[in-house]
Amino acid sequence: MKTSRIFLLAAIVALISFSFTFQPAQTVSSAGPATKLRNINNQAFKRGEKLKYRIHYGVIDAGVASLEVANDTMMIAKRPTLHVIARGFTNSVWDKVYMVRDKYESYIDEQAILPWYHIRRVNEGGYKIEHDIAFNHFKKEAIINKIRYATDTNTQDMISALYYARTLDFSSAKKGDLFTINTFFDFENYPLKLKYMGTEIISTSIGKINCYKFHPVMEKGRIFKTEEDMTVWISADANKIPVRLQTNILVGAVKMDLIEYSGLVGTLNKVK
Repeated sequence: MKTSRIFLLAAIVALISFSFTFQPAQTVSSAGPATKLRNINNQAFKRGEKLKYRIHYGVIDAGVASLEVANDTMMIAKRPTLHVIARGFTNSVWDKVYMVRDKYESYIDEQAILPWYHIRRVNEGGYKIEHDIAFNHFKKEAIINKIRYATDTNTQDMISALYYARTLDFSSAKKGDLFTINTFFDFENYPLKLKYMGTEIISTSIGKINCYKFHPVMEKGRIFKTEEDMTVWISADANKIPVRLQTNILVGAVKMDLIEYSGLVGTLNKVK
């Protein structure tokens, strides 16, 4: 993957959009017996949730990112979906260096928290990508331009993976525990691994927040010095929203901080 992904979703779900350890995908689907979908008890997010982030490179503001669970409902495979929209863009100063205008949308099964349809619209320094992915979880396949790719059980796209992670229970997790999420991105299957690092209180522009701390396990040697050069903090409460993301790369560090939020299911765990 290209270093342009530093801003791609250092903005939003950089925990998935960067390179990390992966296994090659099967290029042709050989669908087996139909798979029954799981049922997730989601108490972490709902329609109407909006999150906004400041992206900065060192002390310099680089852009803004946002995550939104839209208020609409679309039926896919006769099942209701949650419409999640992720945006990331550089500001006027960084536009002169490297302009980014990225938008991702996912239609996520409301009960299984699995993606049915993923829309990717990327414009980074004039490099454009337009990918639509249709998922069939009953047959365990992803369809891109009429080509079918075999996927693993309960496979996520890069947006839905974040929201699924928020449904996980970390209350009994111990430092060093790994949580693995099957994802499909750029025509390949990737097992995303999150290493739990305990809890930490971090200071932000909206106050001090008690957080769970994670290291997404990345592939080192490309833009990362070590496998644990990315750190993600999510609020240690019912919402489990991303509060801060920091990525150490070969030429510095990229940081994303929560600056605005609304429509949460519960109270943010601020420390007085």
